[in-house]
Amino acid sequence: MALIKLSEKQAQGREGEQTALRYLRRHGLVLVEANFTCKGGEIDLIMRDGESLVFVEVRQRADRRHGGAAASITPSKIRRLIRAAQVYLQRLPTVPPCRFDVVAIDGEELDWLRDAIQV
Repeated sequence: MALIKLSEKQAQGREGEQTALRYLRRHGLVLVEANFTCKGGEIDLIMRDGESLVFVEVRQRADRRHGGAAASITPSKIRRLIRAAQVYLQRLPTVPPCRFDVVAIDGEELDWLRDAIQV
């Protein structure tokens, strides 16, 4: 099997996702799946928080000079997240309560925005 070399940006993105995953696990969430990809979009982390399924978008920026990580989530990104979540939920026998969280990492500062995207 051939190894796939990640670009520097992809490697930084994966590092941010791992930082977010460690943080969320410390706060009691359980990983269900990472990097779920479908034709409609991608979800960085899918986690369980009690009975709820949490779709997590991780955004990372070096600093907040240009609005910060959370501000980088565009309406088209939100549409792709929702579409990917719909595809994921179609695989389940019953749909649990769900929410969309954002983990915004600006430099060394991490903000966990629960229920950040309203559907």
